[in-house]
Parts: sequence; C-alpha cells; structure tokens
Amino acid sequence: MLPESLGGLAAMAGLLGLCIGSFLNVVIHRLPKIMEQEWQAQCADLRGESPSTAAQLTLSTPRSRCPTCGHQITAMENIPLISYLLLKGKCSSCSASISLRYPTIELITGLLSAYTAWHFGPSPQCVGALLLVWSLIALAAIDFDTQLLPDNITLPLLWLGLGFNLANTYVDTPAAVAGAMAGYLALWTVFWLFKLATGKEGMGYGDFKLLAALGAWLGWQMLPTIILLSSVVGAVVGISLIVIARRGRNVPIPFGPYLAAAGAIALFWGPQLTRSYLGLIV
Repeated sequence: MLPESLGGLAAMAGLLGLCIGSFLNVVIHRLPKIMEQEWQAQCADLRGESPSTAAQLTLSTPRSRCPTCGHQITAMENIPLISYLLLKGKCSSCSASISLRYPTIELITGLLSAYTAWHFGPSPQCVGALLLVWSLIALAAIDFDTQLLPDNITLPLLWLGLGFNLANTYVDTPAAVAGAMAGYLALWTVFWLFKLATGKEGMGYGDFKLLAALGAWLGWQMLPTIILLSSVVGAVVGISLIVIARRGRNVPIPFGPYLAAAGAIALFWGPQLTRSYLGLIV
C-alpha cells in the first residue's frame, strides 16, 4: 500500500482513537464503581435485604459532571484534547482543575491507534489490534487505580482473541488455544509457588486472565517474551518507587499495567524481540 494511503488511514485511526480514548476515560472511572454496586447488591441479596433504591450507575448514565461543583459536562466541553486545551485544564463553572489523566489517555489512545493502522494497514489484523490496544489501555489504567482487572474486559478479550485466530489472523488456532491455557497456568503456578513459600499472595487472578488473553491473541510462542518484558519493567519501576518515591516495600504494586505494556510491545515487535534474545542465548 502506498505511504500516502497509509498516512490517511493512520490519520483517520488517530482521530477515532481520540474519541475512543474519551470513552475509555469513562470506562476507567466508572467500571470499578459499577462493579462495586453489583457486589453490594449481591451481598444485600445474600443477607435478605431489599435492593438499594439509589440510581444505578452505568457507562452511559448519568451524564458526566464536575466532581467539585456538579456542573454537567456539555458536548462542546467533551471534545477530546481540544476541550481540555480551550478550558486550560479547568472546569468552566468552578475553575477546579481537571485531571491530566483525561487528555493523557486520549492522546495515548490516539497515537497508538494511528500507529496500529500504519503498522498493519487496512486488514483484519488492524481491526483486531485496535480492539486489543484499546482494551489494554483500559485494563492498565483500571489496575493502576484499583488493583483490579475486571472480568468484564479480560474474559471477552480472551474469547475475542480466540475468535480472530480461528481464521489464523495472528497465529494458528492451536497456538492460540495453547497460548490461552499456558498464559493462565504460568502465572497461576507462580501465584501458588509464591504463596506456599511466603504465605502471601503475590498477584491477583486478573493477571492470570490477562496473560491468558494475550496468549489467545499472540500464541504460546510469544508468552516468554511478554513475561520477560513485563517482569523487567515491573522490577525497574518497583525498585524506583521504593528508592526514589520512598514507597513502602509492603505496598502492593499492580502487575497488570506491565503485562498490558508488554502485550502491546509484543503485538508490534514480538517476533523481532524474540529473535534478538534467542540470538543472545544461542
């Protein structure tokens, strides 16, 4: 495909990514709260209590509001990146600061979407890669905030990866199925070995499911690269937080963001990285 055509596709994907990034901000903020509502409702049901009459939060309702003054965000105040710049990072009603998280997520999603389109071109691989990248961004941010990797995202992501690979989109079907199984069992085994050795839980079950999903998308062959990348980055960041930020050793550090980052890197450059470290070993 001509570079000019790829550039146009990347530009369109980047604009779409900005809009998706705005939606991901809603998912990142609201999905953990929705999950908490569901847990509270289940607990109330087990206790034989009447269900709460409070309005249920969803991804679409109620409309977004300023957390400080309650001002309802208008459509013109919700244009990705542009609105933040025009408002100078402040609420139009009370001038409270708007978190830098929102434009950052939008920008990252836009840039990664543009690169995905450039990398894969107009193909089924591009469509699937966009869905994978968007999901990984949401999972990384949610885990960073709450140390949760919601089943609402990880499990559909796993099945979606297997579905794409029914047509050998990224790897053949046996490699995808083996990747899902091996991804889950790899971290499940580490979890139990660590717990038996220390009596503590070193990671959550969401990490198993996320690695299983990445295995379903990229195949079992890519799992060593993903685990190595995520472990190295996690170790560097963890040590930095302890030494520089004076973070306590007993404060848990979410592993999901590093798995997500490693999965994205493997999606784009996995074979090259695998050949490189195998060359070093051999």
